[in-house]
Amino acid sequence: MNSRLKETIEALIFVSQDPLSLERMQVLLEGVPGEDIRAAVDELAGDYSAGDRGIHIVRGGGGYLFATKPAFDRDVRRLLQIERKNKLTSASLETLAAIAYHQPVTQSEISAIRGVDSTYTLKTLLEKKLIKIVGRKKAPGNPLVYRTSEQFLLYLGLNSLDELPSEEEMSRILQEEKPADA
Repeated sequence: MNSRLKETIEALIFVSQDPLSLERMQVLLEGVPGEDIRAAVDELAGDYSAGDRGIHIVRGGGGYLFATKPAFDRDVRRLLQIERKNKLTSASLETLAAIAYHQPVTQSEISAIRGVDSTYTLKTLLEKKLIKIVGRKKAPGNPLVYRTSEQFLLYLGLNSLDELPSEEEMSRILQEEKPADA
């Protein structure tokens, strides 16, 4: 492995505005084998997680990025004058799950899945950039079609939608959480 490869990758991840994928790094680092890049990223991430540092490299949104470690969240938010991230309401989480598992999906389809009107919740999720409008459905009224966004993946710490738990996994988790006498 190139002796400066790790440092180069560190610089690229540091300056990247968005999560930097292995594929993008391979394009930028012409001629460097993908296995070397992956090994350097893994080693670099290990260096940051093992050391006494306030930041680490996280994988999310299909790539790698630097983030502050959770232990320093309060201090960083105070410096940047950022209020605590509002947690999503149960209605927002339910709507987001309906979109994530059934996308692309229209507002009426989401409302039918949930059994309630989802207009306000969709507006909120759009404002938070967790979902996006990707077009219109060829159906009466040409309704808008929604999908999850890259911000959704970052918010949940996922690299792709493939990492969402399956229905079977969710059922098993929910069964494990139920009290024995219920």
